[in-house]
Amino acid sequence: MKSKIILFFTILGCFLLQTTVMNGIAIGSVKPNLILILCVSMGLMRGRKSGMWTGFFSGFLIDMFYGSVFGFYALIYMYVGFLGGYAYRIYYDDDVKIPLCLVLGTDFLYNLAVYALQFLLRGRLGLWTYFYRIIIPEMIYTAFLTLIVYRIFYRLNHRFLTETKKERESTWVLK
Repeated sequence: MKSKIILFFTILGCFLLQTTVMNGIAIGSVKPNLILILCVSMGLMRGRKSGMWTGFFSGFLIDMFYGSVFGFYALIYMYVGFLGGYAYRIYYDDDVKIPLCLVLGTDFLYNLAVYALQFLLRGRLGLWTYFYRIIIPEMIYTAFLTLIVYRIFYRLNHRFLTETKKERESTWVLK
């Protein structure tokens, strides 16, 4: 229960940082996607289910306050967290190369989904313009932020989850 409360406050903190501080450090109206980093990180460190729920609630907050179509961002971030959870058992948490590659890939897919469902369906066909003005700079900016923020999520996850892991591995706790 403690880890779920910590995860809730982490989601809330990332949402607040994404909507306030990240707007202040935007370069050319491009800002890093902190919530995407959180979804991938939780998927990698806790598994597909936790990554999926983290993505759903993060996207739900965005939809509630800023979304034009309700459920759009919840669905996209849910898939991002689920995809991040596929490498849960096969990589080491302290290595930053795998999260960096996954953040780059999921950021690319995220931006393509936003383009396809928000712009292409409205008849705006400037894919190459959107690609080199929005997608590429956001991928670079988010990857740079991943190098900094992933370590914070890693320490937060291992500090507050060790008790939960010990309880799960105990023979005295009924499943």
